[in-house]
Amino acid sequence: MLKEKLKNHHIILASGSPRRQQFLKELDLDFEIRLKPVVEEYPECLSHYEITDYLAQLKALPFKEELKEKDILITSDTIVWHNNQALGKPKDEQDAFNMIQSMSGKAHEVITSICFTSVDYQKTVNNITKVTFKDLTDVEIWYYVKTFKPMDKAGAYGIQDWIGLIGVTKLEGSYFNVMGMPVHLLYKTILEIVN
Repeated sequence: MLKEKLKNHHIILASGSPRRQQFLKELDLDFEIRLKPVVEEYPECLSHYEITDYLAQLKALPFKEELKEKDILITSDTIVWHNNQALGKPKDEQDAFNMIQSMSGKAHEVITSICFTSVDYQKTVNNITKVTFKDLTDVEIWYYVKTFKPMDKAGAYGIQDWIGLIGVTKLEGSYFNVMGMPVHLLYKTILEIVN
């Protein structure tokens, strides 16, 4: 369905995330993966979805000069928001353990922003999912960190992993958003853009 509407457009996904790439494939989209390094830093005055909006837009900047008329560039960013601070990707195993332990028995928010950029416009949308963990034991957390090595994941966990299976007791919002892409919002926004 989308493929037909997008036949005159060229989708570029600027993400190395295998999960985000898989979501676009499952939407039956033809797309190209194009990666450019970006230093993911943001002003300290930003909070909550302002951070992911800013970073998703920042990731689009290196592509601005090379976009052609029918290109739609998709960039995105995900953070975990807990205790009024952003949890990004952990620095090491201890950092990963500390992040997960801080969320044990509590609720946190997962925020993903998607930025759509073309030659003449830019639109950024975001989605928030509230996730609650059971009380996790130190043994469970260390088992997860050592076995699944979640160093590439915001908040040091993937909901699709073992920790999500045994630890998540409540989910309010999009499951796929927690995996790094609110696919329903991606679909809706692309339709709006091409219509």
